[in-house]
Amino acid sequence: MKEITGQVFSIAENNRPVPGCTVSRCINNSTMYFSLAKNTDISVEIFPNHKMLLVCDGDLNVYGRGLNENLKTGDMIITPKDSSVGMGSKNSAVYTEINIGENITMSDMINTGEVFELANLVPYSEGKIVNMDIVRNEKLKFVIMAFDGGTALSEHAAPGEAIIFALDGEGIISYEGKEFTIRAGENFCFAKGGMHSVRAETGFKMALLLTLE
Repeated sequence: MKEITGQVFSIAENNRPVPGCTVSRCINNSTMYFSLAKNTDISVEIFPNHKMLLVCDGDLNVYGRGLNENLKTGDMIITPKDSSVGMGSKNSAVYTEINIGENITMSDMINTGEVFELANLVPYSEGKIVNMDIVRNEKLKFVIMAFDGGTALSEHAAPGEAIIFALDGEGIISYEGKEFTIRAGENFCFAKGGMHSVRAETGFKMALLLTLE
C-alpha cells in the first residue's frame, strides 16, 4: 500500500485540490484518492464493476444514466456496474474510490446508486460494539463499527493492509506498542501483520477497509 502506516493522517488534508485540475493517486490495486477543484469534472465512463465513493471533504455530484446524486462530506455511494458514471464538483471535493470488483456480498441495508451517510448506518448500543459489513469478497472487506464508551477490540494482527476512516467521536488506536488518538475526519493505516487494538473512551464510529491481496 502506498500510504503511511503507524500514524494518524488526513486523506482530505494530504490531497488538497489543485486549482483548475483533477488529481488522482493510486494507493493499491483497489483504492484511489481523487481531488477535484472547483467546477472540475471526471467525464462519464462505463465501469464494469461496482465502485464505492466515500467523500472525505467537500461536495461531489455523481451522475450518469439514471443517476444524479449530490454527496457531502461523510457520504458514500456504490455505483451501478456496467453503467455510465461521471463525477464533478461545484466547489471542490476529495474522495476515496474503492473498486469492489465482482462476486461481492453487499449489505441488505445498501442499494446501488443511492447515497447514504456512513456514520448513520449503525447505532451506538450500551456496552457493545456494533458491526456491519457493507461489502465483502475474497479480496476486500469494508465494515463500519460503532463503539460505545469503554468498549474495545483486543490486540490482534491485521490479516491484510487496512485503512481506518474515523466517522464520529474519538478513539484510541494501539499500534505496534504505541498509542494514537484518532478523531472524526482522520485516518490511520495498518500494514499487513501489524499488531493493533482499538478502544473508545466515549462513543466512537469508524469504517475499515481491509484488502487481502
